[in-house]
Amino acid sequence: MAAKKKPTRVTRTKLTIEGGEYSALETYAIALNEYYKALKKAGFPEGVCLTLIMDKDSYPDWILPKPVNPNDVPMFDPYEDEDED
Repeated sequence: MAAKKKPTRVTRTKLTIEGGEYSALETYAIALNEYYKALKKAGFPEGVCLTLIMDKDSYPDWILPKPVNPNDVPMFDPYEDEDED
């Protein structure tokens, strides 16, 4: 009988939201999942957890990423870096 191979351990890198490796939709989904798990851990019934998740006014202001306001983004000027001699 042949010797059994030792199972190899797969190490996975832990992705972070701050790393910018997730899209905005994925970040939103992660935040909702974490909020739900925190509510369940705090002892809320499933129905109350789902109700709180559906009500955006119940979210703490720090749980979801800030949306990008198009008015706050500086306008691109292609001639900005040119020297005027």
